[in-house]
Amino acid sequence: MATIFPTPLISFFLSLIIFTTASETDLLLTFKTSISDPLNSLSIWSNTSQTHFCNWTGITCTKSPPSVQTLNLQNLNLSGEISPSICQLPNLSNLNLANNFFNQLIPLRLSQCTSLQTLNLSNNLLWGTIPDQVSHFSSLKVLDLSKNHLQGQIPHTLASLKSLQVLNLANNWFSGKLPSSVFGNLSELLLLDLSENPFLMSEIPQELGKLETVQQILLQRSNFYGGIPSSFVGLLGLEVLDLSQNNLTGTIPLGLGLGLGKLISLDISQNKLSGSFPTDICLGKGLINLSLHTNFFTGLMPDSLEKCLNLERIQVQNNGFSGDFPYGLWTLPKLKLIRAENNRFSGEIPSSISMAAQLEQIQIDNNSFTGRIPQGLGLISSMYRFSASLNGFYGDLPNNFCDSPVMSIINLSHNSLSGRIPEIKKCRKLVSLSLADNSFTGNIPVSLSELPVLTYIDLSNNNLSGEIPLGLQNLKLALFNVSFNRLSGSVPFSLISGLPASFLQGNPDLCGPGLPNLCTNEVPKKRSVRPTGLICALVSIAFVVGFMIVAAGLFVMCRSSHNKSFSGNWKSVSFYPLRVTQQDLFMGMDERNIVGRGAFGNVYIIHLPSGEFIAVKKLVNVGSLSSKALKTEMKILAKVRHKNMAKLLGFCFSDESIFLIYEYVHNGSLGDMLYGSDFSLEWSIRLQIAMGIARGLAYLHKDYVPRLLHRNIKSNNILLDMDFEPKITDFGLDRIVGESLYQSSMASELNPYYYMAPEHGCSKKATEQMDVYSFGVVLLELITGRKVEEPESVDYVDVVKWVRRKINMINGAYQVLDPKISNSSQQEMLGALEIALRCTSVMPEKRPTMFEVIRLLQSLESKPCPLTGFSISN
Repeated sequence: MATIFPTPLISFFLSLIIFTTASETDLLLTFKTSISDPLNSLSIWSNTSQTHFCNWTGITCTKSPPSVQTLNLQNLNLSGEISPSICQLPNLSNLNLANNFFNQLIPLRLSQCTSLQTLNLSNNLLWGTIPDQVSHFSSLKVLDLSKNHLQGQIPHTLASLKSLQVLNLANNWFSGKLPSSVFGNLSELLLLDLSENPFLMSEIPQELGKLETVQQILLQRSNFYGGIPSSFVGLLGLEVLDLSQNNLTGTIPLGLGLGLGKLISLDISQNKLSGSFPTDICLGKGLINLSLHTNFFTGLMPDSLEKCLNLERIQVQNNGFSGDFPYGLWTLPKLKLIRAENNRFSGEIPSSISMAAQLEQIQIDNNSFTGRIPQGLGLISSMYRFSASLNGFYGDLPNNFCDSPVMSIINLSHNSLSGRIPEIKKCRKLVSLSLADNSFTGNIPVSLSELPVLTYIDLSNNNLSGEIPLGLQNLKLALFNVSFNRLSGSVPFSLISGLPASFLQGNPDLCGPGLPNLCTNEVPKKRSVRPTGLICALVSIAFVVGFMIVAAGLFVMCRSSHNKSFSGNWKSVSFYPLRVTQQDLFMGMDERNIVGRGAFGNVYIIHLPSGEFIAVKKLVNVGSLSSKALKTEMKILAKVRHKNMAKLLGFCFSDESIFLIYEYVHNGSLGDMLYGSDFSLEWSIRLQIAMGIARGLAYLHKDYVPRLLHRNIKSNNILLDMDFEPKITDFGLDRIVGESLYQSSMASELNPYYYMAPEHGCSKKATEQMDVYSFGVVLLELITGRKVEEPESVDYVDVVKWVRRKINMINGAYQVLDPKISNSSQQEMLGALEIALRCTSVMPEKRPTMFEVIRLLQSLESKPCPLTGFSISN
């Protein structure tokens, strides 16, 4: 076969490809040397790697010739410096470094990346101002700098980015006024997000109305003032408009509804807007989310809202609307949420509401609605909240009013309803039932005792008669109010214990311990049968012999197991310099060294030969993770770096057990301290402890990558150092033992039940809100000085239930404060109590985030203020 020599042209292109490949490899490696990669995510980036750079982590290349087009390194826990060397990559058009830990100014030389179309540096620790050199990104289509610490004014040089389609500057510290000149030039902009910038002090520029292509404008919680620009009427392509939680005043511009024909979401809630509501707001057919709550609107709601056939959410709560609520809204086929509470709406709910088959929530409290509760309401199987208190509804409740299998909250208090309360059997997820201040008659439905998660029952101020069903004592009730009815007979003792007398008053024919009337009938005692002396002696001898045999067997097994532990296939991994051997660990696994017993194993404090102390948690019957996967998960936990998180120093593992080695914390756990008879920490230290716990959880939830949930926050999992600085331990155990084993282990332990959110039993996955609830329980322990569950007479009442019962009494809020603390701290403690009650709300969406908790606790440190009252609303 003849040899074919390449032509000069082919040789030139081959050499060009080789040169480009080598050059881009060097540029990427230069970029790598400037950053810290604690998870070794870029280990494949190497000169010695046999893998072409186009196959390196985070890199996407053009096809011919191969050249770096996209560099996507988000969520890799990177830090260090962003080297501008990557700007020499000739075809780099997309750079994404989001969700890392870069802590620096935006590099000025990054503006040399003139071919960039996407620049995403969101969710880092960037600070300083946006440099004027940003104008050099002439081809940029996406600029995302959200969730950083950027400050100063938003630069007018952004006006040069005429190709920009996405501008996201949310969650920063920008200040001053918006430069109006910017927005007139961004003719291709599709999304503008300036939300969560609390230091802005600006009117909304009229020039925003010139963004003819814009689809989303998000300006919520950014301290805007003045009116809604009339130019918004011309935003014909707008789909999402969020102006909520600002200081806007004035009226809604006339014609806004006519102009916004494609509107999907409108939120102008929590402002200071006023005037009548425009009757043309929904002549288009695209509206999906209308939220106008917490304003000062007056006037009528438009009937044209009925034409919004795609409407899913309508929120107009906390305004001054009056007149009939738009009739057609009740029957929209895609509607999921109606919130109209705290207005002056009138009208009736039609029976045709069953046509709104996707409805999930109706909240229309504190209005002037009348009529009957319609039969059609019970036909909506997706409904989980129906709240219509403080209205004028009358007549009987339909038998199917609680037929939805997911119904959680029903509040029909303060109406004019009458007749018997129907038996309730199908809504087995019902948590709260309030029918107070009506005219119901007949007995309390026995079927209430069959609802497994029912926690709040308020039937006060009715005309109910008969006895209180005995089965109700089996429910874990935080509220049971049947005052001012016509009930009679004996009250189940567990409903009396810890229950304020006011919840039973107004029923003169009730009797029981602690009530004005004592029941005369006593349960006859059963005659006991005594065994003969011979039988007693035989049983005693058999018991002693059996005990000795079992003890001997256990001793042999333990010795065998202990010897096997030494000879087993154990492996160790250290994340810090440790002077500990496997021999030290096994020798320390002595019953005398146990300081805690939990769902996943025992905790030992081991005194090493070097004089140091370590804490070791022994996990037994662990999941089926491979050795490699286990090491990966443990590294994730070991990388947690926060002063309020306990350090994981290393671990030792075999096929059967894992020993987690933690730093030793001198003061033991918060639970040990709370449960001690001499617990008397002053309030300032307790507040410091609460702040530290909140900061640690906020770090897990938002700042650490990957995001972690704790899932088992309790006072025994919070350690205290010599300065009473808290350190959270036992985080991330679900990642080690596996979900199924984690769930079964948690179910076997009693105390965590009291720390678990009410939705824990029926929720498919863990959430941040569940951690917030657990934190709220710990905060209540700190405020009250009580254990999470404590005996009262013969009953055990958890601290959440106890507090919620007490605060319904006169001056009850003061009664729950730990009396060992000085009265001078009462106002701060009452503020903390309000925070704890919000954290332990039955409804997850009403709980604050941990960052909100931190802000609220900080406000107590600087400016304590008296509180007027408390609410146990859901």
